[in-house]
Amino acid sequence: MQLFLKIMFMVVVGGLIGWMTNVIAIKLLFRPLLPVKIPLINFHIIGLIPKRRFDIARNIGQTVHDELISMDEIGEKLLTDENKNWIADEIKGKISTVIDEKMSILPSSLKMMAMGMFGDVVDKEISVFIDEKSGELIKKAGENVNIGEMVEEKINQFELEKIEEIILSVAKSELKHIEVLGGFLGAAIGLFQAVVMQFLW
Repeated sequence: MQLFLKIMFMVVVGGLIGWMTNVIAIKLLFRPLLPVKIPLINFHIIGLIPKRRFDIARNIGQTVHDELISMDEIGEKLLTDENKNWIADEIKGKISTVIDEKMSILPSSLKMMAMGMFGDVVDKEISVFIDEKSGELIKKAGENVNIGEMVEEKINQFELEKIEEIILSVAKSELKHIEVLGGFLGAAIGLFQAVVMQFLW
């Protein structure tokens, strides 16, 4: 009975040590948010994420830019046939309104004939024009808009508490599993130590 209690004691202690070690390690990912100086040894402690936040933001932004989203893909999603037709209809509507206003002094028959002629030209040319210019538009947008830099800037604008909240909301269950796993590993090590000690002594 006494042997069993010793073994259980070491298993429980090992489990607690393993669990607490992982809990502290996870906390140290985020805390302390600001450097804390340790007296006498002139050493500062700061959480891993607060310490590397700018590097993390840069790497996330670069990954988004290189691997996830490009201006070409955004352009393809925006400039669909449906959207191109909508743009063409909007342009034709605007041209018709301008013609109607500028030619208000003309007889209705002449005005209708002029609008019909312009309408035929617009119908033939506007779609071609949109197709030609859409590629240039995407290219210019790619030159002027850097998605990676935008993501990096947004992340850097977050408060550290907000970054911690986001990470915990995404990985809360996984971090909890790491804590529990630490407890199991600690308990297994405690059991191993108890058995070894029993054979040695």
